[in-house]
Amino acid sequence: MSAADRDRARHVAGDDPRRATPRTDRVLADPQLADAIARLGRPAVKQAVGGALDRCRSGAISPADVVPAVLAALPSAPTSLRQVINATGVVVHTNLGRAPLSTAAQQALGLAAGPTDVELDLRTGARGKRGAAALAALAAAVPDAGGVHVVNNGAAALALAACALAAGRSIVIARGELVEIGDGFRIPDLLTSVGATLREVGTTNRVRLADYQAAVDDSTAFVLKVHPSNFRVEGFTSTVSIAELSTLPVPVVADLGSGLLQPHPRLPAEPDATTALRAGAALVTASGDKLLGGPQCGLLLGDHALVERLRRFPFARALRVDKLTLAALEATLTGPPTPVAEALATTPGELLARAKQVASALGADAVVSTAAVGGGGAPGVELESAAVALDPRWAEPLRMLDPAVVGHVVRGRLLLDLIAVPPTQDDVLVEAVRRVAERCT
Repeated sequence: MSAADRDRARHVAGDDPRRATPRTDRVLADPQLADAIARLGRPAVKQAVGGALDRCRSGAISPADVVPAVLAALPSAPTSLRQVINATGVVVHTNLGRAPLSTAAQQALGLAAGPTDVELDLRTGARGKRGAAALAALAAAVPDAGGVHVVNNGAAALALAACALAAGRSIVIARGELVEIGDGFRIPDLLTSVGATLREVGTTNRVRLADYQAAVDDSTAFVLKVHPSNFRVEGFTSTVSIAELSTLPVPVVADLGSGLLQPHPRLPAEPDATTALRAGAALVTASGDKLLGGPQCGLLLGDHALVERLRRFPFARALRVDKLTLAALEATLTGPPTPVAEALATTPGELLARAKQVASALGADAVVSTAAVGGGGAPGVELESAAVALDPRWAEPLRMLDPAVVGHVVRGRLLLDLIAVPPTQDDVLVEAVRRVAERCT
């Protein structure tokens, strides 16, 4: 609002604030809002203007304060999603979007946002293979896979295999592997929804090769081996390995869930795609946004003819990934270590040294803590970590900041665990806690 407008507003006769309230179009034309309109769009700014004008009409703010009120009400970004510092101690946190992308993947997303050659051969000008570079990178990362394909998430990868291979036929699966994968979705419901019939073998805690042998018949499409990645059964248990299952006269499909492509020294019990394929699995399905550290997608790795059959199956088109996913996946596979990989590679000593430095800046305590992989990976595995201990009453105020800081309360203390916090965010973390401390003390 110009100085002249403010002067006129101040001299409007009468006490009714509605008479002094400026028009919507005049407020929208204020130069102070030009950047916000360009960044957030006119509709979003107009909505904020409407709210400020309502307050002005009610007398809550003066006409001179309308534009400042609009600026204060506008979001900092053109999305309702807010940046979060993950101090929960869970490396792959599903509620925080699972794996954070590497800098390389983030840069790839920016490039892919515009027109790209995702399905065009620039040399010939003819149509090219969609996402060829990303698929080549995935094949290079798992040389034991004769064929590779990518769909929009891990459940879609398994659903495609079931739909293409087992519609009207049966899938043999151990009862102890009929898992629920989150938000109420269950593997058996997923498989039967695409027309497959399940033949359950064994008991909840024990299954033998003989159980599978007795269940396999001419109607069997494949044997499914599901890694129970979000729980662990201990005690009187037995399972059948992929190598043993591969002796059966039908293909073995291994759903690994967490997306580990190669064995990991810190997660020796977590199955990986390379080992599963070498053991005899005809097809491996997994997620791309967990231990791989990439974008949400589903990976299909295995026998070339089988993967090609799945790729050409009509349902595959409904599960196709977009250019953003392909770009981020390629950068994840070919670029520097991902944040997930870096978190798992950080030693407890390094984390404790950082925690002491952060705690010292805040006058708080640094403590040894226990972290987890999360995201349906490595259930029961405890990762040695370190955290800063704070007043538990600060948990909610920290979550309300921008960026939000999310920790976890353990035995009456708010712990800000550093295993999933990049060192570059330590100063941001300190400043956030200081802001809350000033407000709460």
